[in-house]
Amino acid sequence: MTEHDTSPASSLLSDDLLSRFRERAAGYDRDNRFFTDDFAELADEGYLRALVPTELGGLGLSLQQTARLQARLAGAAPATALAVNMHLVWTGIAKTLRDRGDDSLEFVLREAGKGEIFAFGLSEAGNDLVLFGSTTEARPEPDGSYRFHGRKIFTSLSPAWTRLGTMGLDTTSDDAPKIVYGFIERTGGGFEIREDWDTLGMRATQSNTTVLDGARAPADRVVRRLDPGPNPDPLVFAIFANFEILLAAVYTGIGARALDLAVEAAHRRTSLKNDGRSYANDPDIRWRVAEAAIEQDALLPQLDALAGDVDALADHGRLWFPRLVGLKVRATETARRVVDQAIRVSGGSTFFSGNELGRLYRDVLAGIFHPSDAESAHNTVANAWLGPIEE
Repeated sequence: MTEHDTSPASSLLSDDLLSRFRERAAGYDRDNRFFTDDFAELADEGYLRALVPTELGGLGLSLQQTARLQARLAGAAPATALAVNMHLVWTGIAKTLRDRGDDSLEFVLREAGKGEIFAFGLSEAGNDLVLFGSTTEARPEPDGSYRFHGRKIFTSLSPAWTRLGTMGLDTTSDDAPKIVYGFIERTGGGFEIREDWDTLGMRATQSNTTVLDGARAPADRVVRRLDPGPNPDPLVFAIFANFEILLAAVYTGIGARALDLAVEAAHRRTSLKNDGRSYANDPDIRWRVAEAAIEQDALLPQLDALAGDVDALADHGRLWFPRLVGLKVRATETARRVVDQAIRVSGGSTFFSGNELGRLYRDVLAGIFHPSDAESAHNTVANAWLGPIEE
């Protein structure tokens, strides 16, 4: 966004708002509680409707604009940004499909435009197939609805969601097996939220385990029945594109904030062995800051380019998935290295739990666990360039 930007994006996430978020972040982390006040302020300014088209009650932002905003938000409150990401991902998926002539998830945009909150209920412990398999049962009903039975982990926005997008495996229909995607409503019951989110970092997301025990997706909220395994269905692409890009945005923001804190520390700290001059004059410290800046500088152009390509309906063919997972891995791993350099520059004060860089050090580790993990990403890229392993 430029200095003279007059788009709706330019009015979002003011410096004052982000300052309040940054001040609250330490308390949310310390108390292991949901970011209630941040969430209310984001909802009030329409941020949760960022990707919803204006005619459906939203702000009509592009994925590129939203990714930039998420990086900015993460620089102030990483856990707030990561949790909000999951709602934005579903609205982004619906928008990506709609832009390509598929209105099967338009209800997501309409309902989000009216204030409904969507959460991501796909992840399962031990399921390294991710979207291509499921340990959750999807049991069909005579009216075309499905009831889901299983355990979902990392369900961000647990205290706030009103709609949960989930999936399971139908093993009983005539054309089984099928991966079934559907949406349940919080008021419909059939699930239990276990308050078990006591983690090293990203604590304010409150990404509690959700146990599905007959939660019902009505027939008109069952959006896909797909064959297990890799699938060319546009929904799979839309999930990968929005999840990986918006996730990369969050970690890009964490890295940017860590770099700023490293620069501040280098100027603030002084060295007795160098006549009281600041560490900004120390060659070793200068090298660390420069190394972090070089790595961090590469992320935003890549984020902009790939998000812009999704907006522009670019066709990368077989290279779409390698580029998406590559962006995610680069962003999360770069952020981790930048935070590490910032801590080395900033000294022992960062070892205290209340220090912002100490919190970023814990928060940034979550990037290791988001799909696609490094092993899966490298397999995706190797298959794209080398073909599958010969039997």
